Amino acid sequence: MADVAAMAGVSSQTVSRVANNRSNVEAETRRRVLSAMRVLGYRPNTAARALVTGQFRTLGLISFGFSRFGNARTVDAVIKVAQRAGYTVNMISIESQTERAVHDAFDQLRLQAVDGIVLVEAQTLDTPALRLPPGVPVVMADGDVSHRHPTVDTDQALGARLVTRHLLELGHRTVWHVAGPEDSYAARRRTASWHDTLKEAGAPVPPVLFGDWSAASGYEAGRHLLNRPEVTAVFAGNDQMALGVMRALTEAGRHIPGEISIAGFDDIDESGFFSPPLTTVRQDFDVLAEQIVSLMLGQIETGEAPSATAFVAPRLIVRASTGAPPPAGRR
Repeated sequence: MADVAAMAGVSSQTVSRVANNRSNVEAETRRRVLSAMRVLGYRPNTAARALVTGQFRTLGLISFGFSRFGNARTVDAVIKVAQRAGYTVNMISIESQTERAVHDAFDQLRLQAVDGIVLVEAQTLDTPALRLPPGVPVVMADGDVSHRHPTVDTDQALGARLVTRHLLELGHRTVWHVAGPEDSYAARRRTASWHDTLKEAGAPVPPVLFGDWSAASGYEAGRHLLNRPEVTAVFAGNDQMALGVMRALTEAGRHIPGEISIAGFDDIDESGFFSPPLTTVRQDFDVLAEQIVSLMLGQIETGEAPSATAFVAPRLIVRASTGAPPPAGRR
C-alpha cells in the first residue's frame, strides 16, 4: 500500500479508500491510484480487511432454479448491481422447494463467510411460511408472505390489473386467464388481481386455466379455449404461455386480435417479435435489483433489518396482439 501511495502521490489512507471503493475520492485521484495498483500488481488483502471491518464484501444468492425468466433476470441484475458496489456474489440453485433445502443452502453460504443472503422466489412447498436461520442479513425477492424479512418484488397485482383493465376498456365482455403454477406466489398474486379487477368492473369471472409457465402448457390451454366460442380476450400469466396460446389459436385459423386478443406478462426480449407482437407487462428488473442490494447493504452497515415490503411498479406495453372484440355475429 505504501508503494502504491508513493507512485500515485497520495496518502496510504487514500489508497485504502480506493481499495474499499469509498465515494469520497476525486475521480482523477482514483484514476492515479488504480493505475499505480495495476503497475505494481497490488491486490487488497481481503482476509486482513475482513478482520478489520468484519465484512467479506461477498453476498450469497439462493434461487429455485435459474431457467425461469423472472429468476434469471433478477439474478443477473442483482449480480451487476452488487459488483458495482464492490461485492462478489456466490450462488446456489435449489431443486427441491423445501424448507430443509433452503436451510442447507444457508449453511453452505455461511461457511463461505458471506455478509448477507438474497433469496430469489422465496417459496417452499412444505411450509406455509418459510423460517430462515438467524445470524445473517437476508433480503427476499418475490416471497415472504409472513413479512418476517425485508422483501422487494414487482407489484404483481398492479401488473395484472393494468392488463385486465386494458382488455376490458377495449370492449371485451370479460377476460379469460391462463395462470402460472398454483404454488407460485407471483402467479397467485396475478390471478387474484385479475379476479378482483373483473369483479370491480362487474364482468363475469371465467374459470382459471393453470399452466406451468411453459409455452407447452399455454398451447394446451389454448386448445381448451378453442372449445369456448365466447372467448374474445385472454391474459396469460407470462409471455411463454401466451406464445403457446397464440400457436394453438393460429393453428385453428383464429385471427389475433381480430377474433381473440392475447396479452402476457414479463416482456421477454422476444415478445416484440411474436406474430403479432405481444401486448404484455414489463417488469423493471434493474430497479428491482438496485432496491434489493440497497436493502442488503443497509442491513450490513447498520445491523438492522426493516420489515417492510417494497414494490416496483411494472408498465403495460401495448402491441398488436390486443384489439377490440369482433362483432357479436362473428364470434
